[in-house]
Amino acid sequence: MRCILPLVAACGLWGQSLSFEEYEPRSTLVTEQRHVPRAKYPFVDVHLHQTRCVTAQCLDGLLKDMDALNMAVMVNSPVRGGGGARFREFSEAQKGHAPKRFAAFTNLEETGLDDPGYAERAARLLEDDIRAGAQGLKVWKHFGMGLKDAGGKRIPLDDPRFDRAFETCGRRGIPVLIHTADPKPFWDPMDRFNERWLELKTHPRRNASALDVTWETLIAEQRRLFAKHPRTRFINAHFGWMAHDLGELGRWMEKLPNMYLEIAAILGELGRQPRAARAFFIRFQDRILFGKDTWNTAEYPYYFRVLETADEYFDHLRRYQAYWKVYGLDLPDEVLRKVYYRNALRIIPGLDASAFPN
Repeated sequence: MRCILPLVAACGLWGQSLSFEEYEPRSTLVTEQRHVPRAKYPFVDVHLHQTRCVTAQCLDGLLKDMDALNMAVMVNSPVRGGGGARFREFSEAQKGHAPKRFAAFTNLEETGLDDPGYAERAARLLEDDIRAGAQGLKVWKHFGMGLKDAGGKRIPLDDPRFDRAFETCGRRGIPVLIHTADPKPFWDPMDRFNERWLELKTHPRRNASALDVTWETLIAEQRRLFAKHPRTRFINAHFGWMAHDLGELGRWMEKLPNMYLEIAAILGELGRQPRAARAFFIRFQDRILFGKDTWNTAEYPYYFRVLETADEYFDHLRRYQAYWKVYGLDLPDEVLRKVYYRNALRIIPGLDASAFPN
């Protein structure tokens, strides 16, 4: 044996070099596997950005894809700065083609932020969009992370200049879909302890460690914003990037009854703690909505599988985002109905309830 071991090592059979990016082990565990191509109930996707699809041909194709998934309503939000004429263009095209199948959110005005009359102007323009059919307001993550005044100073999320607009949402009964921050590990050192190391390596622009604001500061500003506007319903996109700490998120849900959640891009977090996540969904079943953010029909079955099945130890949607495996939550039917459509029908005005079961 003493003679063989050095020979094996010298031949390169031991001590092979393999990078972390290349390592992709295939589990030998045999478990029940379900493919769920279509949601169990019709659903409303409250977080999408399909605003360029405005021709009849494109919309017909989109509706066909929606039908295959059992998506009853697509809620579209324009790209940054897409209020006013841009909002009306895509909203009129989509609703004119299929009024019961599309809903539209608008954006806040971003020009002239330092003008003395900005707050009133932004609220007035938002009112114009609501009269033109806006059913909600989308706030992008650059609010807090990148929006600056004329002097180059970061504008906080809870800056008073936005109060009039958020008050308008509360008074007019439209929700605010708000994306604040990004996953916390994006701010952490990119070292051997960072579980998002592979994502940061393959997507270096997501590294937030050089920003002039911490993750904790952004989350604190968001909490103050929600508390300042108790009459306004805020849909906290991506579970507020707090799906890794459901205990703390649950405490804030209790403190802020106007905070709702949507599930885009965080099922990797929920799926690795299925018992805690299932209990959380049952506890807050009236305040969680379905959202995906990116339009890719091939990815929706993964969402349905996590929500609807009790499958064990299967791959996350994007390997680079979660190196671990996930488990299905096997949500009760009553909770599924609320997540898929009932909660959206309750808080987004103008949706047609006739397309959904009681």
